[in-house]
Amino acid sequence: MSRAFPEGAVAVFGGSGGIGKGVALEFAKAGTDVAIFYRSKKDSAEAAAEEVRKLGRRASIHQADARSYEELEAGFGSAVEAHGRIHSIVWGAGPIVAQVNIADWSLEQFRASMEIEAFGFYYAVRIAIPHFRAKGGGSFVHLGSAGHDWWPHLDGLSVAPKACNESLIKGIAKEEGVHEIRANSVLVGVIDAGQFKVGQQEGYFDAEWERNVKAMLPIKRWGLAEDIGKAAVFLASDDANYVTGQTISVAGGFGV
Repeated sequence: MSRAFPEGAVAVFGGSGGIGKGVALEFAKAGTDVAIFYRSKKDSAEAAAEEVRKLGRRASIHQADARSYEELEAGFGSAVEAHGRIHSIVWGAGPIVAQVNIADWSLEQFRASMEIEAFGFYYAVRIAIPHFRAKGGGSFVHLGSAGHDWWPHLDGLSVAPKACNESLIKGIAKEEGVHEIRANSVLVGVIDAGQFKVGQQEGYFDAEWERNVKAMLPIKRWGLAEDIGKAAVFLASDDANYVTGQTISVAGGFGV
């Protein structure tokens, strides 16, 4: 058991992705074990788990489609069985989304974003709260979007479902604080991993886009996955044990 966390593990949903892996490693560095949840990238999940183990912490991987309550419930149960307790959940699951105007979203695109991010997060919350209550508390950390504060052009398929989750975070904080359950968010800006890397490869984010966005940032660089991980660690740890219902924008000053 570390100074910052009780015995058990953090569950990182989306832990096989670029940002999720960075988050998992920061928790391991902070002294806690990690349960990595993934949908299809088993090899990436296992590679992330192996890096956690190299840092001296236990790691497990658990397959679950966020659109399935039953799969999430089974995955969470297997994580509890592996670690004895899940003390924190970091929700970073989400699809790679197209950069499209709201009027041009397909019904399938919007449905997929909402089902994976919003429905999936609520499923995880509903499953985890009884466990957190029984164990004397717990922490939810939602990886949201900096677009929650300043709407980014064409990124609505990412921002909209995360905005739903921001409301859930506020509600969880108010309703579950009596059980020592906290809920906070990290608003994620342009991070040199995950969606941004895919967008570069697919041509959504060209050199002109990058110049224009960096011109708005007080800190003239892209963020790193570890920057998100450090913020998530703080919010989940005992260092923030009287912090709930709050957001930290890790976006280089985007929207300031």
